[in-house]
Amino acid sequence: MNLYQWIIFFFAVQAVHYFGTWKLYVKAVRKSWEAAIPVYNSIVLMKIINRPTWWTFLLFIPVINLIMFPVIWVETLRSFGRKSSLDTFLVIVTFGLYIYYINFTQDVNYISNRDTNAATKTGDTISSLLFAIIVATFVHTYFIQPFTIPTASLEKSLLIGDFLFVSKMNYGARTPMTTVAAPMVHDTLPLVHIKSYCKWPQLPYFRFPSIEKIKNNDIVVFNWPVDTVEKFFDTSGRKADKPVDKKSNYVKRCVGIPGDSLAIKDGIIFINGKELTLPERAKPQYSYKMAIDPTATIDFESLFKELDITDRYGINNTKDTIYFSALPASSVERFKGVAGIKSVTRIIYKEADRSTFPHTKDWNVDNFGPIYIPQEGKSVAINMETLPFYSRIITEYEKNKLEIKGSDIYINGKRTKSYTFQQNYYWMMGDNRHNSEDSRFWGYVPGDHIVGKPIFIWMSWDSNGEGIMNKIRWNRLFTTVSGEGQPESYFKYFLGLLALYFVGEYFWKKRKADKKV
Repeated sequence: MNLYQWIIFFFAVQAVHYFGTWKLYVKAVRKSWEAAIPVYNSIVLMKIINRPTWWTFLLFIPVINLIMFPVIWVETLRSFGRKSSLDTFLVIVTFGLYIYYINFTQDVNYISNRDTNAATKTGDTISSLLFAIIVATFVHTYFIQPFTIPTASLEKSLLIGDFLFVSKMNYGARTPMTTVAAPMVHDTLPLVHIKSYCKWPQLPYFRFPSIEKIKNNDIVVFNWPVDTVEKFFDTSGRKADKPVDKKSNYVKRCVGIPGDSLAIKDGIIFINGKELTLPERAKPQYSYKMAIDPTATIDFESLFKELDITDRYGINNTKDTIYFSALPASSVERFKGVAGIKSVTRIIYKEADRSTFPHTKDWNVDNFGPIYIPQEGKSVAINMETLPFYSRIITEYEKNKLEIKGSDIYINGKRTKSYTFQQNYYWMMGDNRHNSEDSRFWGYVPGDHIVGKPIFIWMSWDSNGEGIMNKIRWNRLFTTVSGEGQPESYFKYFLGLLALYFVGEYFWKKRKADKKV
């Protein structure tokens, strides 16, 4: 929906509210016109139902308001003496329209001094649960969101089974674009495995001011631009038909930021002509082949266990070569020092691979570019040679109509030789270079797809560990994702503070008890 459509929709909702409640406003000794003034009518309604004025704020927060509306409907009925289970059921299943019936056909009396405390323990539990969901949804949407690492694309930096807290504030929290959705779940409802949202209506993209800008080497969570989760495919069967904020969440390292020129030469990333220097915590991994002496006795199982290697993908028939899909430099150096290992050679792809972006060049994952990372407000030349780089930006991300007539290019009906970008774009890659589906395959990540910055690993679970104690990676609990030096676990400090809290609480209660005596 565009802005004009949203204005029409907003005033339509206000009209529905007015016609369904104006008599009730009068019975509550208010003016009928007060039910017609946007926002003000909500403030007045909070006074009528004896609820805090700040509840009005919650009515205008997407997703949270979906929880608040039923609460307000029920509270409105109870303020006029309609508190039976049937009344509650009818107002919820009719999406509040049952209030029309009460407003126009029932002679109800306003209860000005109504007790707002729950009459039963069940009602109190439901009220507490709703409040907890509202608070958690607010924090989840605008401040901190939990994530789990499902793949090995950032292996050694982030492991499969890491549970993260992702900050929405660092890069600026987005307001939800999808307004009708279940709280605190992404695109699928648990257990029933169906969509958790409706695609209509959609709010325009808006992002709050950020604490910092995305920098080269930042690890970033974002919505996968070319989501290919099959169960959400559109009628063409080629892509998932999902709103931006409901596309699958990915986490990668941002190696190229707006305005950069990026190239990959023999697997090494170059930004603006200079080799990209990765932070100490980054552990880039490449594919290798290891030549071994068939007559040598090498305890590979102990070596693999020592180096935590589980991804070797084959030993050839003569057993003189082992191939690895991903090894960090530290493991390579360790192997080179083992007697009987003749050489460890990095595998570099040379053959053209048209599956790599923009699918028109003889590039591959190890030799790629150079390409320009689009920057908001900057213009590029558009012709038949450059169009494959930017066609998806023009049509999918920035919603223009693109036509090609002969050798001429038309955007929104106008012949053009240049294009000016409406937002920033980023280049995301995994540290596991040959085992990461990233920007090398599907191109740029739009700024409106950015979700947040991983800041903290609170739990790490190794599903291959034997026994419960070995499944928990204790050295990764309560570690930061970014920072100088190697990660350090703060779990012991957390346990210390937790112990102090319980000890302090014990003595506080004991002191209060002694005073009473």
